[in-house]
Amino acid sequence: MRIAGDWLSCEETQTVCRVLTEAGHQALVVGGCVRNALLGFPISDVDIATDARPEIVSDLAEAAGLKVVPTGMDHGTVTVVAGGKGYEVTTFRRDVETFGRHATVAFSTDLAEDAARRDFTMNALYATADGEVIDPLGGLTDIAARRLRFVGDPQDRITEDYLRILRFFRFHAWYADPAEGFDAEGYAACAANIAGLETLSRERIGAEMRKLLAAPAPSEAVAGMAHCGALGVILPGADPRALPILVHLEGGLAPDWRRRLAVLGGQDVADRLRLSRADGNTLRLIGDEVGSPRQAAELGYRHGAGLGRDILLCRAALTEMPLPPGWEADLARGAAARFPIRAADLMPAFTGAALGARLAALEARWIASGFTLTREALLDTPES
Repeated sequence: MRIAGDWLSCEETQTVCRVLTEAGHQALVVGGCVRNALLGFPISDVDIATDARPEIVSDLAEAAGLKVVPTGMDHGTVTVVAGGKGYEVTTFRRDVETFGRHATVAFSTDLAEDAARRDFTMNALYATADGEVIDPLGGLTDIAARRLRFVGDPQDRITEDYLRILRFFRFHAWYADPAEGFDAEGYAACAANIAGLETLSRERIGAEMRKLLAAPAPSEAVAGMAHCGALGVILPGADPRALPILVHLEGGLAPDWRRRLAVLGGQDVADRLRLSRADGNTLRLIGDEVGSPRQAAELGYRHGAGLGRDILLCRAALTEMPLPPGWEADLARGAAARFPIRAADLMPAFTGAALGARLAALEARWIASGFTLTREALLDTPES
């Protein structure tokens, strides 16, 4: 079987591969780029595996006039920059000892040894520079069936790196056939090792959850996480029941992990997932407004059409109630509305706290009118 694409045939990729192969070494694109090419998914990063040791890769690349960044020499990885594009070139490896996300590795010239240390069979696929796929572990069969399987013994793969539990659910959401369900052996191993999730950094957990929730249809994967206990370990109090309702309500809307995370809930979510301040604030705002009485027009006015839409979708999913009639038009109308009164219009008659209270009262009256009251009508409003 062969794969093709601009990412593979472009001069930059071919140059990096040629530098190695012309010196008698292997140069194989590997992992996600091969998997995605076979599945028809977009390709971002192109990684290359080789039997050349990292110092040889560096010497050959520099001799060819390419920039080299020693990304992880101890683990066999150097970044070779060609035409402004960075390629991680990693020497074939075998694990000598593993402990969590860290491992002692030995360089190898055997592709089979390199494949055996990867996480899933669909990620243990290689291809030559002309697109010929090399499949040492049956990954092509699993790709064809949209089946996610660990390489070798799932228990061993997970105890090597407990992040693979979260990757199991993330990759299932993105690449597996939902009708096939979870690989039973892999799922059982995840369930048996959920305590290992406590050893992971919150940054890594947050990154995996963001990628998982950005999948087109993550509901089954998240429900599986909850059933085996993994979700409760990383997000105590999270409840996946509203997520499939939200995904249904989204229709053709682009997935947004923040919106989906908002309906999962949980304790100290922003801290547990190490969210940015902006993302944490967005999550809290959605949570607060889901329980507020504000309707579509006011939500659009206060938060804009996009965030207002997310609030209404989350509210409908969590309450299992339909979206209100005309909500999209109301959101747009509110988002376009501009309060006609400014603080200067009320001064000097009102100052300090009284000024703020008067502005708030007039704004509330204006919103209640459907944004129709004019500046003059509002200024003529008697004090209550």
